[in-house]
Amino acid sequence: MSRAAVVCGLGAWVPPTVVTNHDLAERLDTTDEWIRTRTGIARRHVIERGQATSDLAVEAGRRALASASDGGTAADHEVDLVVLATSTPDRPCPGTAPTVAARLGLGAVAAFDVQAVCTGFVYALATAAGMLSAGTARRALVIGADAFSTILDPEDRTTRAIFGDGAGAVVLRSGQAHEPGALLGFDLGSDGTGEDLITVRAGGSRQRSTAEQVHAGDHFFTMAGRAVFTQAVLSMSKSAQTLIDRVGWSEPGVDRVVAHQANVRILRAVGEQLGLADEQVVIHLDRVGNTVAGSIPLALADAVTAGDLRAGQRVLLTGFGGGLTWGSTALIWPDLPLPAPHAPTLRKEQA
Repeated sequence: MSRAAVVCGLGAWVPPTVVTNHDLAERLDTTDEWIRTRTGIARRHVIERGQATSDLAVEAGRRALASASDGGTAADHEVDLVVLATSTPDRPCPGTAPTVAARLGLGAVAAFDVQAVCTGFVYALATAAGMLSAGTARRALVIGADAFSTILDPEDRTTRAIFGDGAGAVVLRSGQAHEPGALLGFDLGSDGTGEDLITVRAGGSRQRSTAEQVHAGDHFFTMAGRAVFTQAVLSMSKSAQTLIDRVGWSEPGVDRVVAHQANVRILRAVGEQLGLADEQVVIHLDRVGNTVAGSIPLALADAVTAGDLRAGQRVLLTGFGGGLTWGSTALIWPDLPLPAPHAPTLRKEQA
């Protein structure tokens, strides 16, 4: 039998501070209707001053580890690999994953970051799955976490409306491809000619190695919205269909698609391209916004909690992000305990 990485734990977390569309409308030239119509987002969570991506990752990771430990032995609870997908590390150097592993008390495990923006969680899954299949690791904690509020222009009504902070995580164990929860394959791709469509221009080696003056706003995130919309729909739809065909799911088909939560219109368009009904496409961004690498596992946790995702269903995960990058994976959803609540008591953003 072929070896595979098997999902055996799930956890997620968003910070307590909530920013509603009405909150944004009080400060920026926008309205609740404008934001909802274009994105489908009603609110988003943001970290408080002094917090960072590692804080989100630790909380989500702790919940995933607790989920994986339900009913097992002490040896079954250990992981020997941490892969963190993020575009907002605590520091440019070193990576944030070792900090997360240390704070979780995991000891001297292998830990590193993966940077593929909104496709980061799928890339991290593929990386960890390859290491488990090769025998390099036995159990892995895979986290997607981003604190995008820290790199947004506070005066940009578009990006401020879209993005939120959050993290989600799964635990993978080495197993067999026939088991529920086994990652059945991956389709990954990139196109570096589109690097300027989703970017932060300043802060990297290219900018630092030149004598050119940094322009105002270069340290903030920018996105070419119209072009990104088109590329996201095409790339996720094609990648998802490629993987559906590869794993033999064309008939009877997919039960649920959990795509990167970028924009409700993108999610609906991907569903239409795949011939799916609206209820087959999981939507969570209305309550948390676009949480970048955290969006897919956060949506998984929400769907499981709501009863929209159940054991035995055929689930396809697909993402698109900066790079440009895209990727998909598929699994039969396993019977996991309900994840711990990922949204703390809500309260309005402090002034």
